[in-house]
Amino acid sequence: MRLPESVGLLVDIVAVPSPTGHEEDAARMLADRLPRFGWETSHLDGAGSVIATRGNGDKELVLLSHIDTVPGGPKLFVNEERIEGRGSVDAKSPCCALAVGGGAVEVPEDWRITFVAAVGEEIDSRGARFRMPLHEPAALVVGEPTGSNGVALSYRGRILFSFVAEDSGAHRSGSPGPMSDTVLAAASMMQITENMGKGYSIAIMEMEGHEAGKRSASITMDLRTPIGAQQDELELRLRETAAAFGVGLKVIEYVPPHEVHKSDPVIRAFRTAIRDVTGEPPRVLAKQGTCDFNVLSTWGCPMGAFGPGDSKYDHSSNEQIEIKEFLRGVEVVKGALPKIMAAIA
Repeated sequence: MRLPESVGLLVDIVAVPSPTGHEEDAARMLADRLPRFGWETSHLDGAGSVIATRGNGDKELVLLSHIDTVPGGPKLFVNEERIEGRGSVDAKSPCCALAVGGGAVEVPEDWRITFVAAVGEEIDSRGARFRMPLHEPAALVVGEPTGSNGVALSYRGRILFSFVAEDSGAHRSGSPGPMSDTVLAAASMMQITENMGKGYSIAIMEMEGHEAGKRSASITMDLRTPIGAQQDELELRLRETAAAFGVGLKVIEYVPPHEVHKSDPVIRAFRTAIRDVTGEPPRVLAKQGTCDFNVLSTWGCPMGAFGPGDSKYDHSSNEQIEIKEFLRGVEVVKGALPKIMAAIA
């Protein structure tokens, strides 16, 4: 079975497991292969992310996706129609589409293109955060699965927090204890979130409890927030809930929601390229997750998210992508990047 070289790159990267914290083998493979696709430099940075460059101009276009995955997933399977395996959608297909497309387009004299395959996105975005002070891009494309006929202009934010409690020990018949208190606080917060309106959702991410003399408990929750949500108001609700049930609160991370306008130069370029390549009306998406798009919004530049693959397969036991879908995504990237650079003076 002969596959295009770009598809071979994707297959090989999917074949190398790269759960968060263990990305090095896949990252080194990708860095070694990028020069074949037109990149002039390629290396790993201090966080372990893959960095590649083309051109020497003053204006920088950053193409950033992530190489880490969640654990598990299906075993690698490849035929002439599809690729199945962990990361085949989230986000090795978007990552490889940016790598192949970004390496193929002409770079104007006043531009340079930087490709980043970031580590750590699935947990703490440490790869993207490491790059934040190192760039002042004129435009940013984030590689996430939107489908080859879609481009995303917004992602929800999130507050990651824990309700925690402990005591020196007591009989359960007289004192329900920290585990019960944290469960009640979590249940209350879930009910509060249901009444907060459209765009809010919450889920328990992790829970732990021990009783061995003293008693302790911790429940970590992921509260997703829509555009317009206010951090101080949300944290006040969390503090009030914790106080009502006599538990402690630890806010682990706050990532703000972010949205750009549909007339943003990056969004407009992808809309045009999607129409040109697929012949279909482009889908403009408001995504319900949170990703490096939010983290890097502080750059304040034109931006959007694009990548081949159906996000319904994200993190699933049958994660897969059609090869024709991946190849369409590569062509859309090739069509969009010149339009971005032409639109930004």
